[in-house]
Amino acid sequence: MFSQADSVKGQGVGSAYNELTGLLRKRLVDEFYVTVNKYGSSDLTHYHTINPTYYANSFSRARGRKIGYVHFLPDTLEGSIKLPKVAKDVFYNYVIDFYKRMDQIVVVNPIFIDKLAEYGINPKKVRYIPNFVSKSEFYPKNQVAKNAFRHELGIPLDKFVVFGDGQVQERKGVDDFAKMAKANPDIQFIWAGGFSFGKITDGYDHYKKLVDNPPKNLKFTGIVNREKLVDYLNMADLFVLPSYDELFPMSVLEAFSCGTPVLLRDLDLYKAIIDGYYMSGKNFEEMDQVLKHVINNPAVLKKYSDLSLKASDEYSEDNLTNIWSDFYHEQYDLGRKLGQIR
Repeated sequence: MFSQADSVKGQGVGSAYNELTGLLRKRLVDEFYVTVNKYGSSDLTHYHTINPTYYANSFSRARGRKIGYVHFLPDTLEGSIKLPKVAKDVFYNYVIDFYKRMDQIVVVNPIFIDKLAEYGINPKKVRYIPNFVSKSEFYPKNQVAKNAFRHELGIPLDKFVVFGDGQVQERKGVDDFAKMAKANPDIQFIWAGGFSFGKITDGYDHYKKLVDNPPKNLKFTGIVNREKLVDYLNMADLFVLPSYDELFPMSVLEAFSCGTPVLLRDLDLYKAIIDGYYMSGKNFEEMDQVLKHVINNPAVLKKYSDLSLKASDEYSEDNLTNIWSDFYHEQYDLGRKLGQIR
């Protein structure tokens, strides 16, 4: 494994990387010997991030068969970071060049197979393997624990709570989240996340002002660690993510795993992976309408809480263990056949 995914807090890429390495070390330790950021010879090398040093070492024969993990494309970076046009063009070209260096690509959403083909990457080299969440870290807590956390935050037990998380940026739909807060002053809104890209975050000045001066019923917590995130997800009545673009958001899987009902923007990419498990709206007006409906309909919330748990079974560590085991064994066999593995 080569990765710097957890070097910047608050990114889903880091969560996905940690989940996979945890799976390998807990469940597949007898099948694979895994090293992290070590430059010795290996049969398979799995790149989780696209650092230039990794691009350079991908030319070494010691890397064996090279696997690249696609957590983002140039399209999905729009609205996340702000770079001068020349720098952006160079960086975007580099991203695709890195992926082209790989012998095998793994995507977390099947719709990106065609998108990679548009960049000149052979679809036969691309495999879809979804993200997953460990139920030992994200799980439903009992009502006593939920009430205790509300007491810790000073939130009344009868207050309806909407929770969202992710980096504070335009792509995540933070403006619409704040707009929903203004439109529903009797509801407590909480957003967990910060500026992982610092001042190069697209729209940084605007979002810094929003974070410093939010509506009275909206709280920005900053980046929250995973141990505390499970408390927020359990305490919330509804998880809302108004993102305009995603690959396979870990935050949604984490909400599912806690049994929290989910409301998302109506995006085609979700339909390919989690259709039927969540509520949706095409825009602010529709999402706000759904919110107002569920506040007065506990039966709807219960239905989608049950659907969240059903979705979490599909994208659980148990289910993905066999998928990753089969994939790595297949890649080893291919590498031997093609002479990539000594």
